[in-house]
Amino acid sequence: MIYKKERNETAAYMRRLYDKDLTTCSGGNISFRPTEDRVLITASSIDKAYLRAKDIAVLTLGGENLTPALKTSIETQMHLAIFRNRPDVLAIVHAHPLHASLFTASQKKIKTGILAEARFMLGEPVLAPYALMGTDSLAEIVGGTFKDKSVSVVLMENHGIITVGRNLHQAYDRMEVLEAAARMTILGELLGDVKSLSDERRAAIDGMHQ
Repeated sequence: MIYKKERNETAAYMRRLYDKDLTTCSGGNISFRPTEDRVLITASSIDKAYLRAKDIAVLTLGGENLTPALKTSIETQMHLAIFRNRPDVLAIVHAHPLHASLFTASQKKIKTGILAEARFMLGEPVLAPYALMGTDSLAEIVGGTFKDKSVSVVLMENHGIITVGRNLHQAYDRMEVLEAAARMTILGELLGDVKSLSDERRAAIDGMHQ
């Protein structure tokens, strides 16, 4: 099996997403770029709780399926568009965490400035306008949003979340941290008088990436 180690790792992170209630058994997808012109992505119509290395498709960056026995994810073109626009990105996670996904249908923003860790990991999440799932339009919109190298998290309107990273762990970690930040935002509204980081402190954290 080609890219056995990388496909095992990709499948493991997909199962972890499901185990942590960050997506449903049929929702979400993960991709990883092991080389400049190869992309691994979760196959379609497979229960995420039982995904294994054999269920991870191998593609070229141009979209040719090198594992034709596997039907690739409906969002394959979106993943490829992000990779093409962001050479620094090697891993992409798309999921539907409950609390964070609620903000894709709200005018309110997830507050990443409550905790310093969230600000450092996530920066300022961006909301991408709605487009039908699995379409070229969605791929173009989301891929274009990620052209800005400061963007690591995108909320897709009335759809779900995309996080990216230098590796699978970083992309996954950002999804977990975002969901925690979303929960804190909602609970903070109930608690009231929650003190977020000042502009000066946020700027200092953002400067750590430079």
